[in-house]
Amino acid sequence: MTTAELNPLPSRSVFLGVDVGTGSARAGLFDEDGKLLGSSSSPIQIWKDGDCVEQSSTDIWHAVCAAVKSACSLANVSEVEVKGIGFAATCSLVAVDAEGSPVTVSWSGDSRRNIIVWMDHRAVKQAERINSYNSPVLQYCGGGVSPEMEPPKLLWVKENLQESWSMVYKWMDLSDWLSYRATGDDTRSLCTTVCKWAYLGHAHMHQMTEKASRDMEACGWDDEFWEEIGLGDLVDGHHAKIGRSVAFPGHPLGNGLTATAAKELGLLAGTPVGTSLIDAHAGGVGVMESKLDSDSVAKESEVDTLCTRMVLVCGTSTCHMAVSREKLFIPGVWGPFWSAMVPEYWLTEGGQSATGALLDHIIENHVASPRLANHAASQKVSVFELLNNILKSMVQDSSSPFVDALTSEMHILPDFHGNRSPVADPNSKGVVFGMTLDTSEKQLALLYLATVQGIAYGTRHIVEHCNAHGHKIDTLLACGGLSKNPLFIQEHADIVGCPIILPRESESVLLGAAILGAVAAKNYPSLHDAMKALNAAGQVVHPSSDPKVKKYHDAKYRIFRDLYDQQLSHRSIIAEALS
Repeated sequence: MTTAELNPLPSRSVFLGVDVGTGSARAGLFDEDGKLLGSSSSPIQIWKDGDCVEQSSTDIWHAVCAAVKSACSLANVSEVEVKGIGFAATCSLVAVDAEGSPVTVSWSGDSRRNIIVWMDHRAVKQAERINSYNSPVLQYCGGGVSPEMEPPKLLWVKENLQESWSMVYKWMDLSDWLSYRATGDDTRSLCTTVCKWAYLGHAHMHQMTEKASRDMEACGWDDEFWEEIGLGDLVDGHHAKIGRSVAFPGHPLGNGLTATAAKELGLLAGTPVGTSLIDAHAGGVGVMESKLDSDSVAKESEVDTLCTRMVLVCGTSTCHMAVSREKLFIPGVWGPFWSAMVPEYWLTEGGQSATGALLDHIIENHVASPRLANHAASQKVSVFELLNNILKSMVQDSSSPFVDALTSEMHILPDFHGNRSPVADPNSKGVVFGMTLDTSEKQLALLYLATVQGIAYGTRHIVEHCNAHGHKIDTLLACGGLSKNPLFIQEHADIVGCPIILPRESESVLLGAAILGAVAAKNYPSLHDAMKALNAAGQVVHPSSDPKVKKYHDAKYRIFRDLYDQQLSHRSIIAEALS
């Protein structure tokens, strides 16, 4: 007997969100109130070699299928009930040939390795060269492309792997590849193309007024830019390799799931699939309209509320998403991107390239890490929870007036994987100030706290920089793995000086992806309407009311800013010595 026969509830509408992160593929099922019915995850393979980080689209699709089947089983949801599907993924670059088979992007020549992962920094030199041309396109990505964007990576492949370059039939962002694999429709998302491919989304402004959602001919490619940087061959065939047509996120693709994909996923052929989002942007869609009771009274209009918020999507890295009605050019911060997240709003996208990854790195490379892991396992708590408890006991045993002040002699610049925003320096390095010979668990707890604070000072720098250039951000919303850590959130509230709204559903990226499916299924007239219906606020974390805490962080923030300035000074001293 099938699941559908056991559970005949055709009246129930369930929306499926799929999110492919750096380490796993996850699937979540949501009801019409935006409540999570069940979720599951499946690990994905990753190859790291210096600056090169690679994955396999074949492996990822298998993981997606496993996660979807498992989530449906756990949530007791039948294939008939799934009314729409949306995909979100990291902004990684996928290479496939004319048959849709993987083409290697790896020095190893391993054909499985056909994805350059978002965090891969092999193309730093190519990014510098592209930026030296000063193309007008670059003003729409903070003044210059990052090595994490697609043009530098494409240029790297062309210059270093000529055989692969000539074999590739389609270059796709990972979330676009997932929807293509599911539907056979290679229409690209305005989110991926605008944010990562230097596509000018505002070329479609006039099409917002059209009643019917449709594929749009890709008129936002700047051919001069591609020719100037040495990638003119991608302009051929109406940009066939990088995208002939684009669509707003949530637009229904093709005829929904193909029979092949439906069978692999355990779903029905023809189930609507929405045009995709990058994972961080799906997080924004999953939380940005989370309303507090006070919002309806406190703000003059909904537009104002949305434009005073910044979403922190905190996982391996952190993305800082803010929207505005007017386009705001902010040096060192990506954007303004038109309709790349919320339709008709300009998106500003700040970010930190390593946050969750940095905390893992700091903890796992400390001498006390194995002992700490054993203690956490014996107490049946996470390593983070144990570290938070150690810090609480350290305050009680010391003369420190509050937890934050335990790091009075330790300062961290968290640029271990460069600085994405707002100084936009991929060559920036991490700094740890205040080390001793102490190798205890308590010392690791201090290092962990100082790292969390360093990350939060980085967020403060981004918020202040955005507000100095026209934003009016006074509220943060947080989602992603790190948002489940109360210390991480409280330190951000104290350091940035803003309340932080946590969503009712902790799986905001999955909800954002599921919203794409709900829009594709025509359950809502627009993405924004779906956000208003399905976003919901949970807890609100306020900054400390103790003025001493603010004074302390103001002082540490000055030191934080100084650490980067000192690094620049040291860099020039050494450059001069070696010249």
